[in-house]
Amino acid sequence: MRPSAIIEEIGHLTHFALSAAAALPSAILKPAETVRQFYRVLIGSLPITLVAGVAIGLVLWMHVREVITRSSLAGPTAVQYLPTALALAVVLEFAPIGAGIIIAGRVGASLGAEIGAMRTTEQIDAIEVLGLSSMRQLVGPRVCACMLALPILTIFMAALALTSAYAAEMMAGTLTSAQYEENTWKGLQLEDALPAVAKTAVFGFMVGVSGCFFGMRAVGGTEGVGRAATGGVELATFLVLLANVLLVKLIQVLIL
Repeated sequence: MRPSAIIEEIGHLTHFALSAAAALPSAILKPAETVRQFYRVLIGSLPITLVAGVAIGLVLWMHVREVITRSSLAGPTAVQYLPTALALAVVLEFAPIGAGIIIAGRVGASLGAEIGAMRTTEQIDAIEVLGLSSMRQLVGPRVCACMLALPILTIFMAALALTSAYAAEMMAGTLTSAQYEENTWKGLQLEDALPAVAKTAVFGFMVGVSGCFFGMRAVGGTEGVGRAATGGVELATFLVLLANVLLVKLIQVLIL
């Protein structure tokens, strides 16, 4: 793709994102469709989010515990820092980015295919012929639903990851329950956790915009719907990863 074409596409995407942001107030004032989309995003993504949370907790526990206990600097007594390290890693990074990528894959494809099917079957044209705004009727509620659901899914994932790590330590580790709970919250502050969860609302906006953007531009029947779904996933994943890097730095600057 030529540089001029890339710049043009970025311009189209930026204009679409701004239009989606302008449509958010109407989605809040007319909540019926937003609630329906929120339910679809939240409940549909919950099973894989919970499984991912448990897996992240167990894998992190195995890796971090092994590294800490074999460290030549502190030795086996350094295991007391394990709960703090796990809590910081899960809450600050693994849960937010994990939930963001999961939603980018699942919801980005779903939105691209759904909106793309509506575009290729001329349902969106019919809405616009009636004098209604497709951005307000279709895009706004879906983007708003993603923004509301992602922080909740992030909290679920973090809770499951920390719980599974705790259970693994109780069954196969050396720390007591009291030691684990005390050290879990020793290094994790509320002012660190809140921005980490809040940034996932931005991820939700990116996912909603990406899926709807490709869906609204779908052409070519079922093949076009497939391209819209693929494009929604690719763009959503890229934007979530990019936004994560930028937001982490912004949060650090604002907090410090």
